[in-house]
Formats: sequence, C-alpha cells, structure tokens
Amino acid sequence: MVESLSAAVDFFVRGGFFMILLLALSVAAGTVMILRARVLRERLIVPPALEAAVEELRPGGSLQNIADLSAAGDSPLSRIVSVCLSHLNWPRQENIEAVQVRARHEIVGMETGLAILEMATGVAPLLGLLGTLSGLVSIFANLGGGAGGDPVAVARGISEALNTTIVGLAVAVPCLMAHNYFQRKVETMSVAMEGLVADLLAKCYLEQR
Repeated sequence: MVESLSAAVDFFVRGGFFMILLLALSVAAGTVMILRARVLRERLIVPPALEAAVEELRPGGSLQNIADLSAAGDSPLSRIVSVCLSHLNWPRQENIEAVQVRARHEIVGMETGLAILEMATGVAPLLGLLGTLSGLVSIFANLGGGAGGDPVAVARGISEALNTTIVGLAVAVPCLMAHNYFQRKVETMSVAMEGLVADLLAKCYLEQR
C-alpha cells in the first residue's frame, strides 16, 4: 500500500510544472461534474407536481393551484411559469417573448460550468503534450551536452516524460463524456419545459388561437 502510494506520488512529481496544471484542471472539472450532477436532476428542474398541474389544467380553468406551486417552488420551470402567469394581462405574443427571455436566462444558469468541461476537453491533451515535449527537450539537451547516453536511462527519461500525456488524456476523456452528457440533459429538460409552457399558454389564451 505504501509502495503504491509512493509510486503514484513519484509519477505525478516527475511530471513537473505541466502536471501541476493538469491536476488543478482535473480538480476544477471534477468539482463542476459533482455540482452539475447534484443540480441537473429532473425533479429539481421540472417539479412533478407543477408538471402534473399544468397537464391537468383545463382550458379556462382556475390557475390558482399552478400559481401557488410556482410561487412556492425554486426551480427553472417555476420561475418561467411565474413570468407567464404574471403577464397574462399582456397580449399573447408579448407574453411569449417575456417567457422566452426568462427561459434563456434559466438555460444559461443550467449550463453553468459546462464551459469548464469543454475547455478541459481541449486543453488537457495539449498540456500533456507540452509536458512531454518539455521533458524530451531536457533529455536530449543533456545527451547533447556530453553527459553520455545510457540507453536504459534515456528510455526511463522518455517514459517519465510521457506521464503528462497520459494524465492529459485521462483528464480529457471523462470531461468530454461529462460535457456531452450534461449538455444533452439540459437540452432534454429545456424541451420538456418548452412543451409545458407552450401548453399552458395555449390554455390561457384559448380565445386567441
């Protein structure tokens, strides 16, 4: 156990400056993944009670239950529905525009942090490559300086130089998977909210259809 831990520490220490950057990037990306996984849950974005209330509403029916649920909730759908209900005295098209503005704000909030995952996907492999090239330059500079060349030592040095490339790819792959997963989840829930709000607007402005 102690030997394995020592080997792991040695692996990262030999990576040098670029390994530090990769570790910092991995911590940032990991934090985003955890926070987005906690926030982007369907029941927190599209509360089942509010969804059911909108679906069960009859054209021209009472909006009190929906108003109470949206006022009591703290979800993107609740805030969008609240905007919709608060502007029912406006013409339909103007209400739709107000709802769309609110929806765009909510979607931006849902996508918070995804830019970090996208950046990590592209930057991590490049940092790994820079670390490897930096290590190789040092190795060949020592050889060219007359220090002699032990093939075993050179091979070990090249192996250590490749550590940053390995870590760079290891950081980029899960970041790419997480970014695509969360992006698709945001799109799916956005479509669900759009459908519910469109249904609510149609029922509220039945006479203008």
